Amino acid sequence: MCNNIKLIMTLAVVAVMASACSSDSLDLTDVVIPSDNGASPGDSSSDDGSATTTGDLTTFDIAVDTTTAVAETEILSSDDENNVASASFAKTVTVVYSGSSARVTNDVDGVTVSLDGANVTVKSSVAGVNYVLSGVTADGQFKIYSDKKFSLTLNGVSITNPDGPAINSQSGKRAFVVLADGTTNTLTDGTDYATSSEDQKGTLFAEGKLIFSGSGKLRVYANCKAAVSADDWVLIHRGVDIYIKSTKGNGIKVNDDVTINGGCVNIETSGTASKAISSDGTVNIAGGRTTVITTGGGEYDSDDADVSACAGVKADSTMTVSGGELLCKSTGAGGKGISTDQQLTISGGTVKVITTGKTYAYSNSLDSKAKGIKSDGDMTISGGKVMVRATGSDGSEGIESKGTLTISGGQVESYSYDDAINSASHMYIKGGNVFAYGINNDGLDANGNLYIQGGTTVAYGTSSPEQGVDANTEGGYSLYITGGTLVGVGGGTTYPSSASTQPSIVYGGTVSNGTTLTVNGSSALLSFTMGRSYNTSAVFLISSPNLTRGSSYSIYSGAAAAGTDWHGLVSAPTVSSAGSQIATISSLSSPYSSVGSGGTGGMGGGMGGRPGGR
Repeated sequence: MCNNIKLIMTLAVVAVMASACSSDSLDLTDVVIPSDNGASPGDSSSDDGSATTTGDLTTFDIAVDTTTAVAETEILSSDDENNVASASFAKTVTVVYSGSSARVTNDVDGVTVSLDGANVTVKSSVAGVNYVLSGVTADGQFKIYSDKKFSLTLNGVSITNPDGPAINSQSGKRAFVVLADGTTNTLTDGTDYATSSEDQKGTLFAEGKLIFSGSGKLRVYANCKAAVSADDWVLIHRGVDIYIKSTKGNGIKVNDDVTINGGCVNIETSGTASKAISSDGTVNIAGGRTTVITTGGGEYDSDDADVSACAGVKADSTMTVSGGELLCKSTGAGGKGISTDQQLTISGGTVKVITTGKTYAYSNSLDSKAKGIKSDGDMTISGGKVMVRATGSDGSEGIESKGTLTISGGQVESYSYDDAINSASHMYIKGGNVFAYGINNDGLDANGNLYIQGGTTVAYGTSSPEQGVDANTEGGYSLYITGGTLVGVGGGTTYPSSASTQPSIVYGGTVSNGTTLTVNGSSALLSFTMGRSYNTSAVFLISSPNLTRGSSYSIYSGAAAAGTDWHGLVSAPTVSSAGSQIATISSLSSPYSSVGSGGTGGMGGGMGGRPGGR
């Protein structure tokens, strides 16, 4: 935001310038934004709050869905070492649980099995073994030591271990967890774990790799630690149906990587600062449908002398989304949908995020703000569909990169209490369709340079001094427009730099919600239907490849226009009624011309974003 002098200047001048498996079904749910989140559409001291062009963005919900089929695209190669079919597991050991005991059938040389009630311990030195588990126990476990990779077929088994993991693999090799067709399998741990010198980090724990396949169902309940945990990595293939509920720890926790290539994965966590998916390394979403919901609050971590809050997905390294669906919802204080410590890349698929929590504050200097999608490194969106709604409180931004943010394709929509799309460094919009709606702050906010080079962008900020399009001019940075179609609306705007090669129009005036503006040259170049109300004048920054330096243009209000619509913006519309002429530019200047009902200059003033991007 700008300082008080700029604020006063802006207010003075503007006063003069009188949204197989598809999550589409989720969008049909008429969900009202929670009343306790401190925000409503357009909530601000000088904004009446109505919005007409946000569509599903303000109403879609995210919920666990274990019934809708998943559209799968994964094709496994027969020589893929992570495909259970690529290896032979012809030797079979069966375990049938029955209450407080278990029956074992084992004719495999090199495999020994010991029993203690329903506690089964396996030691194996041979390859090619398939362990088949079935039956029910309320006081047992399956524990395995293996020198070789193995297959673990869950064939209608229910294991509850009151004092530790239900399944504990102390093998560093691959464990192929196969969910037998037509079965439901349930794993539950206790509320406390017995002391052990060995790792036992969750209901289903592995020292090595966990690879899930098969078309059966797996239900994992965690009451003490994580639900699924691996000291190596977790890989989920197509066809898998996994539901996880964790009341204290994380849903899936790994050291190296989580990759989801397919399947239906539903995770709910309610523990303080819990993560539905947490990787000390990378996260990769390439297929299937993954739904993660967190409801816990934040906490102070004395070891790190810092605060922590929940996240739907947390990657300490990089994260990529290239396909499938990723649906994240976080309702606790400080909660985030997606959070990465390094680069985040979205090149395909569908990502939907909802956060409603307010800021979690431990002290005056330590807090965690609720965010929709946040990366501490650079963020790149080159394809797919991204929808974010973050409606908590001050600092609840929709999409935030602590580095450089680049959008070059896809469909990106962000609706947030604070800045809708924010970058701590430079921001590039090179292509795609972008919609940014800042309820109480800026639409686009770059704390470095802001480059509009292509695509179609609609950005709303709230009343002055906030802006639809905000580059950090206070820090010596600029807005460069060299391509694309843009309409930015707010209480002010950053003016395009003189180095911009595509001219723009800056218009200041009062435009009612639902009113259609057209920009006409020899014909209608674009139309824009206002999707927000402002109790004072608004400032419009309009740019199009069809604008030509030196040409004359008129702006009309109240037009009737039709065409392909992006949140009210139509390029090359068909106009059936022109409406009333409200402004004229006799010769368009480069990089812009300013016009309005009360004069020709001064709107916005180019106030910069906040250093660091809150």
